[in-house]
Amino acid sequence: MITIARVCDKVGMKTADYLERIENARVYDVAEVTPLELAENLSQRLGNRVLMKREDLQSVFSFKLRGAYNKIARLPDEQVQGGVICSSAGNHAQGVALAAQRRGVRAVIVMPVTTPSIKIEAVARLGGEVVLNGDTYDDAYAHAQALAQRQGLVFIHPFDDPDVIAGQGTIGKEILEQTDEKIDVLFVPVGGGGLVAGIAAWVKQVRPEVRIVGVEPDDSDAMQRSIRAGKPVTLGHVGIFADGVAVRRVGDETFRLCRELVDEFITVDTDQTCAAIRDIFEDTRSIVEPAGGLAVAGAKKYAAEHGLDGKTLVTISCGANVNFDRLRHIAERAAVGELTEMLLAAEIPEQPGSFRRFCEALGRRGVTEFNYRYGDDRKAHIFVGVQLRQGMAERLELLEKLKNEGFIVVDLTDNEMAKLHVRHMVGGRAPGVCNERLFRFEFPERPGALLDFLDAIGTEWNISLFHYRNHGSDYGRILAGIDVPQEETAELEAHLAQLGYPHWEESDNPAYAMFLG
Repeated sequence: MITIARVCDKVGMKTADYLERIENARVYDVAEVTPLELAENLSQRLGNRVLMKREDLQSVFSFKLRGAYNKIARLPDEQVQGGVICSSAGNHAQGVALAAQRRGVRAVIVMPVTTPSIKIEAVARLGGEVVLNGDTYDDAYAHAQALAQRQGLVFIHPFDDPDVIAGQGTIGKEILEQTDEKIDVLFVPVGGGGLVAGIAAWVKQVRPEVRIVGVEPDDSDAMQRSIRAGKPVTLGHVGIFADGVAVRRVGDETFRLCRELVDEFITVDTDQTCAAIRDIFEDTRSIVEPAGGLAVAGAKKYAAEHGLDGKTLVTISCGANVNFDRLRHIAERAAVGELTEMLLAAEIPEQPGSFRRFCEALGRRGVTEFNYRYGDDRKAHIFVGVQLRQGMAERLELLEKLKNEGFIVVDLTDNEMAKLHVRHMVGGRAPGVCNERLFRFEFPERPGALLDFLDAIGTEWNISLFHYRNHGSDYGRILAGIDVPQEETAELEAHLAQLGYPHWEESDNPAYAMFLG
């Protein structure tokens, strides 16, 4: 017998109704009851008992099949006979394709043309008819809605649907059934809000004392901003690293449930997420996708900020659909996120012995990389990665020591441009370039995308610096210097605004001034 701890009547569906919906959710034709595992290494390091709900072990390597199947299984025969359709670039697509295969109905999956082939092939293997359209999820969504109207298909929303929410809510029910110990804090990744809304709808009505914390990337925090605004808001731009939760607008129903039931939301950055992916690997020997690392990253940040000790923390490893090519980038950023590596730039005198004197100042610390470029006959600049054993305290101590030794140093550990681009470039300047402005761009990654980008930039101005590196994701990142006369500044800015590519000016970035400007 379930005791309802709180009942809140709202306009539309009642929160209490979710108890019955979750209890009767039809998910186990396709979903497994995934284990709730103790993360022994992480627990020892944090001084808290950390349990991981392993949704990355589902057959499609994600929790998404729960909600998709529950929705499709409940559709009346006459409604579903024409088939179903969804827009997705990943996990929801596989969930819908698998659910439709089990139901024996047609499934059309609209995906952006930027979708990696590994995800397209996974959907096709499950019998989904893949339609590629547009560069972004919004493009795919609009095309899917149009196809649904024309072909009589039922659109399966990835999160803003009571049956989808209830399907995801079975995870919360399983967690409470899998442990008798007191759960202090439950950390849940948040994108559109279907997962956290479903889990909270069960947990907060059965065990209201459990604190629920939603975790978002700091560059895709649509739910937190919506809660603060008191209504769903649409982000102008979302981050591209944790693509599984890169949602510009949360759902209306998921917003309602989260505002009512979720205790708080926190954000984590890319480096913290990469460190969490490594933590999960060290305990499980499994590699989760960036969205799958959010909950552990949030638990680590929350425990540190609140001084938690001896508590039981539950995290959701929500998925493991990560491209192999992305592992290089993840590993590169994990050490910084764990505060076991710092990146710094230094100016040293161009004279015999100064290079050695700088290395002596670093002491017996491990050096992860060392980039040197001759500047002129007076000074040189170096870019250095240094291993740390005592985190932030050692980082600050080393900076102070280097300054006291007379070196001009800049901490680049939190400098995104330096981490994405400068560390992979040999420093150097172009003496003949007098009006260079530096910009970072993001553009949809697909065959021919780099040429498309250059065509869009045009040939009116000289490109004086260019760095591109494929990170194995749906979007590419470019650092470009453009030589533009002062009197043409307004014209350049108008042109960039019309490109349609997200971009940021980096002309004042200290890493640019030291190595490239």
